[in-house]
Amino acid sequence: MTTISPADTLRDLEHGATTTQALLFFDSLPAVSIEEMLGEWAGGEIPTGHPMNGLLGPMGWHGKRFDAADDVHPLVMDGRDGGRYSLNPGFLPVPTLLRFRALLNNPTLQRVVRSLAPALRTRAPKARLRMLSYRGVLTATMCYDQLPIHDVFRKVDENTVLGAMDLRGTADPLVFFLRREV
Repeated sequence: MTTISPADTLRDLEHGATTTQALLFFDSLPAVSIEEMLGEWAGGEIPTGHPMNGLLGPMGWHGKRFDAADDVHPLVMDGRDGGRYSLNPGFLPVPTLLRFRALLNNPTLQRVVRSLAPALRTRAPKARLRMLSYRGVLTATMCYDQLPIHDVFRKVDENTVLGAMDLRGTADPLVFFLRREV
């Protein structure tokens, strides 16, 4: 009998999944500690049809940076100059983005948003890591300072985590992954 590794399952889900499939996988994974989250991570989404799917990509979302439990940069962006910067999530009008999500599929608007995003940069941390219980498991959770959002993490392997973005106002979480950068 062949056993499918969590990394193989994640690769399959990266091509698309239902929210139920993504959450079944999330629930099968072990907790992750705050210490295991420290470092720089590149991110990606599990396409599930969630209203938040694809919103950050046009703005150049790269991943997240965890310098310490109280020093987290939740939105690390790729700059047009090849560098990276931290975007202040407090300036993102999340309810408006969700309401007018279809507009962000317009390539012209995507270019405008990406060119304006660096004006929203910050050097200050905008989130914290805490151990919280979610779906019955105590695990590392990123708590945004300015938004009603918690990103909850489970371990796929030593360098990969699966995240569930629990956002007030949406029925299901957005499922995404992070891969440690070395």
